[in-house]
Amino acid sequence: MGRSPFTLAAAVTAALPGAEVTGARPLSADGDGRFDSAVATLADGRELAIRVAGDEDAARELAAESLALRALTDGARAMLPFDAPRYVGETAVGRNRALVTELLPGFQIEASMVPAGRGAAESMGAAIAAVHGLPTSVARGAGLVTRSAEETRGELTRLVDDAAATGRVPARLTVRWREAVADDELWRFESTVVLGGVQATSFLFADDPDRGPEVTGVIGWHGLSVGDPAVDLAWLSAAPDAAGDVHASYARSVERAPDAGLEVRARLLAELEFARWLVHGYTLRRADIVDDAAGLLESLADGLRTDDLAVIAARGGGVDSALDALGRVPSGTVAEVDTSMQTDAYNPNALWAREEDEDGDSPAGADDERTASGPAAEPRDEEDASPATTDDAARRAAMLTVETEDLSGVADVFARDDRERDAEEPTTRPTAVDDLGDAAADDTDEAQRAARAALQRWKSSSSE
Repeated sequence: MGRSPFTLAAAVTAALPGAEVTGARPLSADGDGRFDSAVATLADGRELAIRVAGDEDAARELAAESLALRALTDGARAMLPFDAPRYVGETAVGRNRALVTELLPGFQIEASMVPAGRGAAESMGAAIAAVHGLPTSVARGAGLVTRSAEETRGELTRLVDDAAATGRVPARLTVRWREAVADDELWRFESTVVLGGVQATSFLFADDPDRGPEVTGVIGWHGLSVGDPAVDLAWLSAAPDAAGDVHASYARSVERAPDAGLEVRARLLAELEFARWLVHGYTLRRADIVDDAAGLLESLADGLRTDDLAVIAARGGGVDSALDALGRVPSGTVAEVDTSMQTDAYNPNALWAREEDEDGDSPAGADDERTASGPAAEPRDEEDASPATTDDAARRAAMLTVETEDLSGVADVFARDDRERDAEEPTTRPTAVDDLGDAAADDTDEAQRAARAALQRWKSSSSE
């Protein structure tokens, strides 16, 4: 490995006979060691990305990418509101496989930095929906993997059993996962064309002056198949601010019957990547991997406040923080899209927040459901949060310290005070002198009204 860009660029002529290469440069992205890569500039102005596999796993990934990109016919591409890399050719560099594709322009946004609201989040949801809207014949016609809902469910059942058999999975997680897999309602979905595990950095953006960042390209197609649409939304566990808007945009854009279990399955799949990592280490008899995975699972279990996966929509902060550590799981063992060699704007080392960075404060601006359901939250710099969202998070955190049983008693006192005040209220308006004399009583009434308002806000946040 470590071939120069000029050596790699020379291989372009073998993959694309007649091509005139006028320049070569390295990708500015940090590769993860699985590929050598470079950008070759042609005489016609086109820029091509060449990737050379460094091991057998990377070679299989390039083969899958090649097959998937060729499956995207012009008709299929016309159905997508964004660009996908075009297959240019393949060759061999020494004994290694090399794939040449178009280099797509655009910038990327790390998951934790995807903002809520219009722009990036909504565009990402619509882009995922567009992929899921492709005819399944696109994948089936190319001989790509096809999984039904029951087949997906069966694979996850085996994964949970294999992980539990290691004896290193907290009982809370085993129960949580088995209950989810056993819930028939979660597995009544229609299999669709999927990318096979999208990351936030699978999306390339251009900045629209009116609408904000919009998806102009999607990379990382080697997992193209037919399966559970939730697999392409599992990455949202690391994007707590944007998750709600991505899901909402996806639901508006997708042309299928509503999938009530989509968000729950997406979180389940994200959590099970830890189990996959554990089983991988156990199979290889790697004590270091097993211990690492077990530690991640313990962190995940500590972030849970219930064993019922159906409440995942509340997006508990502790779970989010634990899921950030997925960046420590090598891409070869998880349903992760490698994009390091397909664009010149990607830093894979910065994709996920590492576990050692998870000692910060709760994120300002996190959605209310996460605040209400999790004791911890994903760390973010305080400067990234607006004063309004910081104040809101602080207020809700303060309200959550009140014991539920005490609040029920307070509510009864409020109701009794209201009845007594109504019974004692005079039928005629007091004089100005009476108003002055009753100032203290008015202050008490105002305090009660404020307390009732606080109680109502707490009830609302608890029920979300």
